[in-house]
Amino acid sequence: MGMFSDPITARPPTNPDPSLINEDFSPTTQDKRTFDTTDYATFWITLVISITTYYLAASLVDLGMSWWQGILTVFFGNLITLLPMVLNAHPGTKYGVPFPVLARASFGIQGANLPSLSRAIVACGWFGIQTWIGGSSIFQMLMAVTGGAVAAAPIAWLGISLPELLCFLGFWAAQVWIVVRGMESIRILEKYSAPILIGLSLALMGWAVTTAGGFGPMLSTPSQFGVGMPKEGQFWSVFWPAVTANVGYWATLSLNIPDFTRYAKSQKDQVMGQAIGLPLFMALFTFLGLAVTSATVVIYGEAIIDPVQLLGRMEGLVPICISLFGLMWATLTTNIAANVVAPANAFVNCAPKWISFEAGGILTAVLGLLMCPWNLVSSTHGFVNTWLIGYSALLGPVIGIVMSDYFIVRQRQLDIDSLYSKGDKSIYWYKGGWNPAALWAILIGVLPTLPGFLSTIGVLSGLPPIFGQLYDLAWFVGVAVSSVVYCLLMRGAPGAYKSGGDPSFNGVGGGLDTEPPGDMTIDTILVF
Repeated sequence: MGMFSDPITARPPTNPDPSLINEDFSPTTQDKRTFDTTDYATFWITLVISITTYYLAASLVDLGMSWWQGILTVFFGNLITLLPMVLNAHPGTKYGVPFPVLARASFGIQGANLPSLSRAIVACGWFGIQTWIGGSSIFQMLMAVTGGAVAAAPIAWLGISLPELLCFLGFWAAQVWIVVRGMESIRILEKYSAPILIGLSLALMGWAVTTAGGFGPMLSTPSQFGVGMPKEGQFWSVFWPAVTANVGYWATLSLNIPDFTRYAKSQKDQVMGQAIGLPLFMALFTFLGLAVTSATVVIYGEAIIDPVQLLGRMEGLVPICISLFGLMWATLTTNIAANVVAPANAFVNCAPKWISFEAGGILTAVLGLLMCPWNLVSSTHGFVNTWLIGYSALLGPVIGIVMSDYFIVRQRQLDIDSLYSKGDKSIYWYKGGWNPAALWAILIGVLPTLPGFLSTIGVLSGLPPIFGQLYDLAWFVGVAVSSVVYCLLMRGAPGAYKSGGDPSFNGVGGGLDTEPPGDMTIDTILVF
């Protein structure tokens, strides 16, 4: 399997700088690895089965696709997504380091805070919003059970009622309880939640089939792109943005996937687990979302793409409560895995000597609480879908830099000791702990898609269509441009483009005999 046969070489660093390491950030050695193929498959199943992926799938019906066109679109998009996911997972598995530590190799020991905190901002926003969705599900269940007895007037200065606030805080506290117990508790939660969520999804499918009168009526909705249909000949203009949306949906997680694969027992486990769990189950859950949405056309006479609105149309206490429980549980598993681990590690990287993973997780939860996410959701739908998703797409240059550094510049060889050292003890110190090549590459990588982003949020207007087209492909453009620029600027950098062996020099780390080329010193690098 080539590079996926690389042995695990994780080891504790020699004489690390105390300000760059703690127990949570030390490389995860082989004897501490607990994630196997099943764990990664169930990890992805619990992520896939969520309200946002259901909405993403159901919206394809609203765009005019038939059920099979929607499934192929999602499957194709997630096959593309799988590539950066397993590639960026490789260094996490091989060296046992979380994403912020991996980023030190490309952005510099201090500069690694830039990409990790950028990822954390997105995650904190989503954590608060998803927590509000989970709390709302609990509140709606109480409303159904009590016949509306828990309803109350909103608190003027807060904007929500006391029962709603208590449900939100209860769901928030449950997540904090899990997070403070560390990664192993998260692994167990994801592993044993998968069959529960699959069962609840099948129950929803059963309801749709029974109510709609079978699969035939459910899947009879034709494509709107066929001959004589309203959107005839427009399929490809919808297909490619939809594929980009699917790739962009997991863009942030593909960035920090080493946070999870550092616990993989082998490269085979992370590759096989992700290959089974991501594209396959994303396609299956897409079928459920498309089928149920198509069923709503038969049942209610219109496509209902929002699962919360669908629950409002259901009748019967038991179906409503089961559906709301499923919504709450799916939100719980997705939120903890996708929106807590990354910012927690980002905050640890700021001060490993003082902040543990548990403390970083609590800080994430507190920030999500202080955002008052009910105001974000109610004030503008565009905040979620334009700012957060658009900002995630603009993180493409970051993963382009990290992956090109590891696979092309470093040729899959990292100096573990240098990752945990400062000054002239580290080949990743560059200029004052920052790598100018990475900064230039991320700036140039963002520039082509920035006008389209500013136009989308209403800051700019009257731009040529090309900028909108570039923004539709923001993630791809960012990855490609930043990778090329970074690789060019890193020519001649310390430890760069050396094949085989340990990448260190001058006795640093493993003691490679090769000296740095020309008059290069530890803190110089080629820039414009």
